Amino acid sequence: MPFKIPVPIMDVSISLKRRHIHKEKLITMRLPTVILLLVATLSTQAADGVFESGPQKVHLLELFTSEGCSSCPPAEAWLSKLKTEPGLWKDFVPLAFHVDYWDRLGWRDPFASKEWTARQYQYSAYWKNESVYTPGFVLDGRESLDRAVPVPSNEKPGVLKLALVNQKIVAQFVPVGGGMKDVDLHVAMLGFDLNTKVTAGENNGRSLHQDFVVLSLISEKMSDGKAEVSLNPDSRAGAIAAWVTAPNQLEPVQAVGGWLR
Repeated sequence: MPFKIPVPIMDVSISLKRRHIHKEKLITMRLPTVILLLVATLSTQAADGVFESGPQKVHLLELFTSEGCSSCPPAEAWLSKLKTEPGLWKDFVPLAFHVDYWDRLGWRDPFASKEWTARQYQYSAYWKNESVYTPGFVLDGRESLDRAVPVPSNEKPGVLKLALVNQKIVAQFVPVGGGMKDVDLHVAMLGFDLNTKVTAGENNGRSLHQDFVVLSLISEKMSDGKAEVSLNPDSRAGAIAAWVTAPNQLEPVQAVGGWLR
C-alpha cells in the first residue's frame, strides 16, 4: 500500500549514412539545389541531437517517489523495466520525481527537490485530494492507480521537436490544424543507472537502483510555437524529456524524449 501523508493543500505556483550522390547527376544540378543541399548538411552537422514526436499524442507518465519510502523500490523497479519497452519515447515518456517530505525519517534523498514536492502538491490540489503519497503515478496529468504500460493514443495534438545545438535546446511545436502555439515548454534531464546505498530511514541497509530520475527541469514560454533555452550539462543525464502544456497548466498536450547516449 502506498504511504500517505496528510497535508494542507497549499496554493503553490511554479513559474516546472550520408547519401551517396553519383557525380554525373550532381553535375546536372542547378546552383540553388546545390546550395540547399549544403545548408541541409550543415544544419544536420550543427545539431548534437534531434528528438521529434509524430502528430499522435505521446503520453507523459510521472512517478512521485522517494529513497526514504519503503514502498517505493518496487514501483521504481517497475519503471526501470520500461527501458526495454518498444513504445518508449514513441508512445510514452516516463519521469521519476523524487520528493523531499520523507527526508524527515532520517535519510536525505540526494535526488529530492522541494520543487518536485511542490509539483505533487499542485496535482493534489487540482484533484481536490487531501493528501500526497508515494509511490504515486500520474498519467497525462491524471492520478493513476494502475501500473500498466501506456497504450498508443488516438489523439493527434501536433508535433513537438527538440534540437540540441551548441549547449542550447531549440524547440518547436506545430499543432495539428493550426491550434494553440503559445504554450509552456518543460524540459527535463533524466538520470539512469543511479545507485544509492541507503544508511538510514525506512530503506536502511538497502542498495537502490533508479532510472528516469529527473535531475533538472526548465520551463519556458513558447511564442508562436518556438522557444530556445540553455542546456546545463550533467554527466549523469542519459536521456532528455520535454512536454508542452497550456499556459500555467499541468496537463501535458504533447511530449517527446530520447536517449542522449
